[in-house]
Parts: sequence; C-alpha cells; structure tokens
Amino acid sequence: MEVPPIDSDRETRLLSAARAGDSQALSHLFQSYQLELERMIDLRLEPALRRRMDPADIVQEAWVEIVKRFGEWSASGTIPFRVWLRLSTLQSLGQARRRHVAAGIRDVGREAPLADLRPSVSAVALAEVFVASTTSPSAAAQREEVRQRVLAALSELDEIDREVILLRRFENLSNSEIAAELGIEPAAASRRFARAILRLKPALLDLADPSRGGSA
Repeated sequence: MEVPPIDSDRETRLLSAARAGDSQALSHLFQSYQLELERMIDLRLEPALRRRMDPADIVQEAWVEIVKRFGEWSASGTIPFRVWLRLSTLQSLGQARRRHVAAGIRDVGREAPLADLRPSVSAVALAEVFVASTTSPSAAAQREEVRQRVLAALSELDEIDREVILLRRFENLSNSEIAAELGIEPAAASRRFARAILRLKPALLDLADPSRGGSA
C-alpha cells in the first residue's frame, strides 16, 4: 500500500513551531512520518538483525538522535525535513547493523556493505512489494511463479535503480526528494525511473496478467 504524504501546510506550521522550541510540535511531526519510517526500515532489515530488533526499535533509536540534531538540521536547511528524517533513520539502521556485527553476528551484512549508512532495499523485498500491491486473491495460485519472474527482472537492476523505483512508486517521494536522499540530480532520478520501468515492463505485464505465463 502506498504511503500518503503529510499535508504540506500542516508540516510548515509544525516546523515553524518546532524551530521556535516547541518540542510537542517536533513530536507531532515525527509521529506523522512514523509509519512511513517503520515501513522503510522493514524493507531493509536483514533477517539476522530482524531476529534481534524490529523496525519500531530502529525508528525509536532514530527519534532520540532526531531530537538531538533537529537544531543542526534547522540551521543548515540543506535537505527537506522528510528526507532528513528518512536519512537519520537509515543511519540508525546502519549503526544497529554495525553493533550486531561487532557482537559476532556474521550474516547481517550480506545484502549491503557494512560501511554503508544507507542499507538498500533488496530485489527480494521489492519483488514482494510489487506482488503484494498487484496480485488479486484469484491469482494466488500463480503468485509464486509471478514473484519469481518479477524477482528475476529486479535482480538485473542495480541498487540505485531499485531504490528509485521503491521511493517513487511505493513511497511517494518526488524526483527532488529522491535526488536529495540518494545524492543524485533530479533529472537523473527521473531518467533512472523511466529506464528501470522500461526494463521491468515484461515482468510487470506478467504481474498484471499472470495467465501470460512468463511470455517475457
């Protein structure tokens, strides 16, 4: 299910109050994005770490840092608040991964480099999002076959292209927000999305109509 964005007027009012020192306003802002942040972490939380922490734990750790660093973000104003929240939360995930690896968990870092503070969505997780958002109950018998076709197509994309698809199609980020979050130009985000969707088109047609039987 797609995550609707917060009302921009409400965000502006709450940000203004938070900058003036209203801690409740900052708390309300965070709560407005909390489900989005938990879903973001859920898609990037590796199985080994998931056995020890859940997305809500990561998000709550991020909240502690967000409170500490809000003044710093407010003074710089270099990236949108929503993007800063997301990056701060991903950083908390990266730090959690490092802690658990240091404690002797060897398989946590399989899907992304341990030094990366921005763990990426895996092809497996993104395939599940596509299938869950598209297949109907009547197509349940063909679900696994379709998932495998979508997974194969997604596995051929690089990590940034998968991120762009997730951020734009399922997390409702604009091209400018995607660019700020991934450190690329907005035009590059748009090009990457168009190119990736074109490459996925045969698999997405199979997803829309499983009876095609993998004609891609």
